[in-house]
Amino acid sequence: MTEYQRLRPSFILLHVSLGAQLGVGGATTAWAAYRAAGPHAAHLVALGGVEAVSALLFLVPRTLRLGAVGLVLCCAVALVVHLAMGQWREDLVLYIVAVLFVAAHGAAYRAAPGLVPAA
Repeated sequence: MTEYQRLRPSFILLHVSLGAQLGVGGATTAWAAYRAAGPHAAHLVALGGVEAVSALLFLVPRTLRLGAVGLVLCCAVALVVHLAMGQWREDLVLYIVAVLFVAAHGAAYRAAPGLVPAA
């Protein structure tokens, strides 16, 4: 078994769980802000909506990098806002790093180029 074949399931799990977590988190943020119905919550509806759509794009191999850009931007904006309020959010830093890692390596849903599946 090659190193790629050994690591591939873990990488796919990271990619899918990260996309699902950020997608659900974004949708939850948008929905909660929408239900608050205050004019001050519109930015949270937008940020959560962009995060949810970006997460969906992140899960599709052809749009993975576009989704990654959206996720990194959403998490970076959220991190800056929380820092401005005196709150340190290490989870946002971890999300940014993990998204960049997956984006740098691409989707592992299919076999690596040059590998022929066993017959």
